[in-house]
Amino acid sequence: MNLFPQDKINFDLPDAEIDYYPHFFPESEANNIFQKLYRDIPWQQDSITVFGKTYQQPRLTALFGNEGKPYSYSNITMQPHPWNELLLHIKSEIEKATGQTFTSVLLNLYRDGKDSNGWHADNERELGQNPVIASVSFGEKRVFQLKHNTIKDCKQNLLLENGSLLLMKGTTQHYWKHQIPKTAKPINQRINLTFRTIL
Repeated sequence: MNLFPQDKINFDLPDAEIDYYPHFFPESEANNIFQKLYRDIPWQQDSITVFGKTYQQPRLTALFGNEGKPYSYSNITMQPHPWNELLLHIKSEIEKATGQTFTSVLLNLYRDGKDSNGWHADNERELGQNPVIASVSFGEKRVFQLKHNTIKDCKQNLLLENGSLLLMKGTTQHYWKHQIPKTAKPINQRINLTFRTIL
């Protein structure tokens, strides 16, 4: 793994602890991981309910993790598949680099620029008081947007690269929302893994 201390970028944002490792996995390894995940994961498309309206999620998802640790959001409850060798390898590398431990991973497949993930915080009760979210990306670059809940002009855009790791911790989920917006540009698929601890 190609990880050096100078690769870690800390964002100086109020009420947030966010670190970004743009080259956590070298490009060749990241490309191999993408192909294996794209081929081997049992992707599904769920219906979600937001503000009383139900619609198909604009992306495909899967949940892997420890047995007996389901994850619920937007009136969806996902049961985890058992860990596979590749996901355990990725989890181990992230845990060694960050000093954190994780019990599950939510995988998202963005098939093209029309697939997206709207404004939200990862603040579900089962994630604990101050959730630690480790987000690793493979495939196409996508813009990741952050906005503060109460400071109107406090925003941050970040281009998440192939093989990159974004770590959000502390009070970030209390004060900030994030999203992957749609784009009209013709782009390829992206796979994102968000590791978390479900209590």
